[in-house]
Amino acid sequence: MSIHEVFMPALSSTMTEGKIVSWVKSPGDKVEKGETVVVVESDKADMDVETFYEGYLAHIVVQAGDSAPVGAAIAYVAETEAEIEAAKSMGNAGGAAATPTATPELVAATASVGTPTVASQNGSNHKEGRLVASPRARKLAKELKVDLTTLKGSGPYGRIVAEDVESVVGKITAPAAPTTPAPSITPVAPPAPRTAAPAPAPVAAVPGQIAPFNALQNAVVRNMVASLAVPEFRVSYTITTDGLDKLYKQIKSKGVTMTALLAKAVAVTLQKHPLLNASYSDQGVVYHGDINIAVAVAMDDGGLITPVLKNADQVDIYSLSRNWKSLVERARAKQLQPDEYNSGTFTLSNLGMYGVDTFDAILPPGQGSILAIGASRPQVVATPDGLFGVRQQMQVNITSDHRIIYGADAAAFLQDLAKLIETNAQSLTL
Repeated sequence: MSIHEVFMPALSSTMTEGKIVSWVKSPGDKVEKGETVVVVESDKADMDVETFYEGYLAHIVVQAGDSAPVGAAIAYVAETEAEIEAAKSMGNAGGAAATPTATPELVAATASVGTPTVASQNGSNHKEGRLVASPRARKLAKELKVDLTTLKGSGPYGRIVAEDVESVVGKITAPAAPTTPAPSITPVAPPAPRTAAPAPAPVAAVPGQIAPFNALQNAVVRNMVASLAVPEFRVSYTITTDGLDKLYKQIKSKGVTMTALLAKAVAVTLQKHPLLNASYSDQGVVYHGDINIAVAVAMDDGGLITPVLKNADQVDIYSLSRNWKSLVERARAKQLQPDEYNSGTFTLSNLGMYGVDTFDAILPPGQGSILAIGASRPQVVATPDGLFGVRQQMQVNITSDHRIIYGADAAAFLQDLAKLIETNAQSLTL
């Protein structure tokens, strides 16, 4: 007989433990090789975890809401129905065989992380004959007896999400829902796929209580502590944004965001300053081949994440804006893949949208620089002809790793960035 352990996977290089968000399968359910069985919360995202084995989910060791160290057994999969009871006994006995004569063969079933499936142009939600749906959509469809194959996915890459199932509930179940009325939907069908649970905010607001950090907040804490070991310096610069603001008004209706424009401007400037796009290593300066702009985004349930606009210097502004919209939506739904938030080579932090004039940003581990962007405000300035005029200006403040980047390097970068924004903003659309 064969009983396989499903281990807590390492979903990122810094992950030491994971939290079970939800089990897609229940004990006794049949599972196919490559099928999602559980959703695990890593440092910054909720990830589908698939099994390498076909059989039956026999016993769940770590329940939804609980955490386990990376590499710990979180469930057992039995290859046959006859082995389910033996697997349960193993789970209850902490992994020991139930009897000396029945010693199952334990196979290290390292779970694999489900990656987004690229849908075809017609929006297909199938890949290699396998339906692509979020765990919550599958669970909701199972409870409401909705055939997922009849639905068209509205999620990323054509994925079926909970909202797609909810949209047909009225049509399918309204006439006949005798035993399980609407309340049965409540625990498994939040308004959007994998959105942050609303509970953390009220708990944090209760006087006298301590709200534990979630996985994302713990990741931020570790990163900030690591940053303390880096010698940093900061350089500020004032940039006139009249030309950028004019361009933004012209192309805003086409879906272009100011975040994308700023990321594009920074990326283009970094082409001339590869040192600012580099990072430190014990062996020397690491020059990165790509210019990947990470942009800090605040999460609703606490903490922040930095979705990455890859090759931002090469992607046109319209595609860049579409990419950014998708990244933010999936970041807040905790659906980003690790490579989509940990591959940045330069970071932007824009608190100007909140009306902040100027601030210092903390350098992210593994990067050489981060640019803090303040609000653009009308200022009275002296014009080149000796008169006074009103110009839109913003303050930017770069924080850099002084082990590889010096003050003159950062100043030259900011000077070129200002020149691009002030005199040649239209080139960002080329």
